[in-house]
Amino acid sequence: MPDLHLVVDRSRGVRAGLEHALREAIRTLPPGTRLPSSRALATELAVARNTVAEAYGQLVQEGYLTGDRGAGTRTAATAQVPDRRADKTTEPPILHDLRPGRPDVSTFPVAAWSSASRQVLNTRPHEALQYDDARGPAYAREVLAGYLQRVRGVQATPDQIILCTGVRQATGLFIRTIARLGLTSFGYERPGQAAVPEQVLRAGLDLRPIPVDEHGAVVGELGDAGGVLLTPASQFPTGVPLAPNRRTEVIAWARARDAVILEDDYDGEFRYDRQPIGALQGLAPDVVAYAGSASKTLAPGLRLGWLVVPERLVGAVIEEKTWSDRHSDALSQLTLATLIANGAYDRHVRASRLRYRHRRDDLIRALGNDFRTGAAAAGLQVVVGLPGQDEDAVLRTLAGQGVVTFGLSHFGTGLPPALVLGYGAAPQHAWARTLSALVGALRSAHL
Repeated sequence: MPDLHLVVDRSRGVRAGLEHALREAIRTLPPGTRLPSSRALATELAVARNTVAEAYGQLVQEGYLTGDRGAGTRTAATAQVPDRRADKTTEPPILHDLRPGRPDVSTFPVAAWSSASRQVLNTRPHEALQYDDARGPAYAREVLAGYLQRVRGVQATPDQIILCTGVRQATGLFIRTIARLGLTSFGYERPGQAAVPEQVLRAGLDLRPIPVDEHGAVVGELGDAGGVLLTPASQFPTGVPLAPNRRTEVIAWARARDAVILEDDYDGEFRYDRQPIGALQGLAPDVVAYAGSASKTLAPGLRLGWLVVPERLVGAVIEEKTWSDRHSDALSQLTLATLIANGAYDRHVRASRLRYRHRRDDLIRALGNDFRTGAAAAGLQVVVGLPGQDEDAVLRTLAGQGVVTFGLSHFGTGLPPALVLGYGAAPQHAWARTLSALVGALRSAHL
């Protein structure tokens, strides 16, 4: 039987108030739902049992309830239950997901994750299940420090790592911390991560957008900003790496102005036609904070991320994290550390890299010479220009055929019309159909 939580308006009379409350509750229940007995409901509501029996009887007469002997009181088949299905005016369903920044979760290593999680519960139950350091379990930070050094060239001790629920939380923690410490302005790439401007404004900082060209962010336009968020390994969403001279330039700028850089290494593991570009943080750990996650390599639903902080800011960021959520999910953090330690994580990343490389090749081949694509040597998306086209109209045409992606305007204002096609999200078994649907939809849009 359901727990009804009836609110009886006694100002209209106890019985009338009870009947009204029951009618509203019945509308939320499926037909045939058994209600509490008159005795039980009377005790719960502190009313006379006869009052409940009379209210039930009235609603039987109105057709809301049935009261067969021996079967109890139940909601009638004719009782009106709200239609909870999607409104007919909602957007068309996503049949073919080409939104950028999303991995194929159908390839998640279920067996390896389950085995590692059981190992953690058997060997580290206290660390996994009890309150812990705001930064996360020491073992997980130790393993992650070694991994980031080996794979991305990050220079950090475990004490400098704060485990969190993804890059978005890492970004928010860092921006709020520097705002609390007195910085007043913050730069960000345009186009760039769509959530960053709102995070900057919520922290009370002035926005300083900087443009992006074929060499990455134009860091020479940072001026007197107090900090900046960059995606130097593979600019999001254009995919171009930050040129070597600009890496040197932005580090010199930060040191000269006592500014800070937040490096978002959102998918540094996925590169295809070039050698991996090491983290900017490895060149200047004194002025660069580093944010990363397992959202692209494993699954965004895990909410596993990390923030590597310059030593001088560690205490302030820990304080911000403590008041944010005390600490994040330690069981998942320790499970990830176990996957890294036993080699399963590296094997999964290598397999994913090969699969996404094939998808990228398929996508560029399918687009052919009719479309101009941007940098595609790394990442999980390709930017396709739409010169002379109405970006919104093209997106509507695609959505009408179940093909959903973003336009470049989603990532900043004043940008040329373009599509940002993500090739990671579609399930592996559906990739060929998704690609075919995209090509067909683009033809329908007369592109």
